[in-house]
Amino acid sequence: MNAIDQLVAGYRRFRRGYYEENRQQLMELAHLGQSPKVAIVACCDSRVDPAVITDSTPGSLFVIRNVANLVPPCEGEGDWHSTSAALEFAVCGLEVEHIIVLGHARCGGIRALLEGQAEGCEDRFIAGWMSLAESARQRALDRTDLNTLDERIYACELDAIRISLSNLETFPWIQKRVAENRLQLHGWYYDMASADLLCLDAEAKGFVPPPDPAGST
Repeated sequence: MNAIDQLVAGYRRFRRGYYEENRQQLMELAHLGQSPKVAIVACCDSRVDPAVITDSTPGSLFVIRNVANLVPPCEGEGDWHSTSAALEFAVCGLEVEHIIVLGHARCGGIRALLEGQAEGCEDRFIAGWMSLAESARQRALDRTDLNTLDERIYACELDAIRISLSNLETFPWIQKRVAENRLQLHGWYYDMASADLLCLDAEAKGFVPPPDPAGST
């Protein structure tokens, strides 16, 4: 069975299983529209699916995916408007209450930023996009306590999340809502190998495991 046939077979399982079991909820979403409370800026890496990681149901997350989960600064010119447009819709249209920048381990975009594209690969678009995290790259290279490429990649992955969070606050409609306590910004980091999740703690000034929510199992 080829890759497309596998997708079609998966759709048929979904149609017979999940759809039938959740028909009422999905019909309501179709007719009444979406009202998610959370927007997630995630990487387009096929191994990191925000809905799977958070065990979320359809309609609960507004997911914005791009290479290396980067947020550009607010600007009126240039080519970085897809992510900005999605954020504008999430915040101003859907009025989400939280934005999460979800970074992850073994990010190919961050690796390319630090060591360049593999020989023979086109670099027409990726390098320009990844320049958004250039300051994270430079800080990782300047650190004397990092001895290996993997250590620098890890540091850069975390730092890129901070850059995206800072860029979020350059959008006036995000600034306003954060100041009014109507919107909260979060930085998360997921390791697909261990399934560990870290959250940026402003007080601790670092990434720490999230506390267990009340009533969770």
